Amino acid sequence: MFDLHCDSIVNYKKEQSDFLCGKTQFSLKELDKFRRLCQTMAVFIPDDVRGEEAVQYFRDHKEYLDLLLRKQSEMAELVCTPGDIERITAEGRCAVILAVESGAALAGSLDNVDYLAANGVKMMTLVWNGPNELGSGQRTDQGLTPFGRQAVKRMEEAGIIVDVSHLNDRGFEELCGIAGKPFIATHSNLRSVCSHKRNLTEAQFKEMINRKGLVGVNLYEQFLADDHKGDLDSMYRHVSRMLELGGEDIIACGSDFDGADIDETLDTPVKFARSAEYLLTRGVSERTIDKMFFENALDFFKKNLR
Repeated sequence: MFDLHCDSIVNYKKEQSDFLCGKTQFSLKELDKFRRLCQTMAVFIPDDVRGEEAVQYFRDHKEYLDLLLRKQSEMAELVCTPGDIERITAEGRCAVILAVESGAALAGSLDNVDYLAANGVKMMTLVWNGPNELGSGQRTDQGLTPFGRQAVKRMEEAGIIVDVSHLNDRGFEELCGIAGKPFIATHSNLRSVCSHKRNLTEAQFKEMINRKGLVGVNLYEQFLADDHKGDLDSMYRHVSRMLELGGEDIIACGSDFDGADIDETLDTPVKFARSAEYLLTRGVSERTIDKMFFENALDFFKKNLR
């Protein structure tokens, strides 16, 4: 499994625990059950953390992740280049990709884009739910700010992939007018299947296809089904519609572990990976499943990571 988003590093630090934490949805307790495992770990910046406090918040959590990677190097290693993903996973260890959730981590300074890149950040969501210096999520209809437009360009130059999960519709539209490279939605579903406005419209999903992006299926109950019954069938309905729209080459996994309420049938890495068996019973081909659970993300990072 290649998972594009979890918030677990924040929880590990809060619990003063590690990759074997017993209180988190994501852990490496069952690492031996995976043939290959790559996990993106995002430093989530809350909407009430801004300015230099946000930069320090990132720094503190990055240092904690570095500590865990040194302490448990037999289990995991940070990805620096695309080749690292294949090497680390072939060794039976978890390949960890570092991300940031919310451009508030920049504290309004373009220089901090380079700072994040130098610290190994490979992708960043521009916003969370509320407004920040770059734009806004679903809580307003504010588009990208002038700084946000500059930040997108600097991210592309620095090799940090733009993540549109959480970005509102106006911001998405404006991003399409300035983005020069493929962008991704690490943990977003379809609004036509579940009406929550955090999900992508079908037009947005098609835009992701046209731009050769990547969309990770989110397991959060409220984003899977309007009745909040986020079970295997709910997940299948998103996958099925994404495939009907022509998304076989961009669909991926975006669990949102430790950042969301997830149904007990899907709330661990092994359970999510085993959902592939359910998708097979619903008629999704093994080839498509291989793409969704690993190959599409690997191919994207081979082409776009540096």
